Amino acid sequence: MIVVAHKSTMHASILKKYPNAQIVDVTSKATDDFVKMSPFFAHGKIPIPFSEGYFGESVEGIWQGLKVFESEDIDRTKFGVKDMKGLKRTVRRFGKCLGHRKGIKGEDLLSYLDARKQIYVPLYIWVLENKLQNLLEKLQEKMQKGTLVLLDYEINGDIDDPRKPLSHAHLIKQFLEGSLP
Repeated sequence: MIVVAHKSTMHASILKKYPNAQIVDVTSKATDDFVKMSPFFAHGKIPIPFSEGYFGESVEGIWQGLKVFESEDIDRTKFGVKDMKGLKRTVRRFGKCLGHRKGIKGEDLLSYLDARKQIYVPLYIWVLENKLQNLLEKLQEKMQKGTLVLLDYEINGDIDDPRKPLSHAHLIKQFLEGSLP
């Protein structure tokens, strides 16, 4: 069984509920190789959706870079960020988010949910399939020992729920279970 829990959940609480749990932090604050599962981690050479021949360093860098705001279009500098810092682009700074550009040179703007389905999820799945095979194998080994608990800052696993950001830990869970949307 795979469970997603908030990063701040006490390990003792998790172990009380799931006595043989294997707890794995998959956030940008992880202190082991599983930090590579964070969307902020710079794997490099990640194809930017709808942008043939263009690549980014991280899922989050591409996601943030393709955002379009009232006062600013896409930000190509986010595609090249390698240190997991300074990636976020916010409404406080740039005004209302109008959507995500459908490709670097695209004219169409995708709604938040459409961008989640056409940009974020495919990007993260591409990274799982092409950059994280060895870590996925390690997670499968941990599952053999007991319940696997993935820690994330977000716990929303419903791709169609726009109220909260989508949990990448849930995408890992769904990938391992073969139940991706």
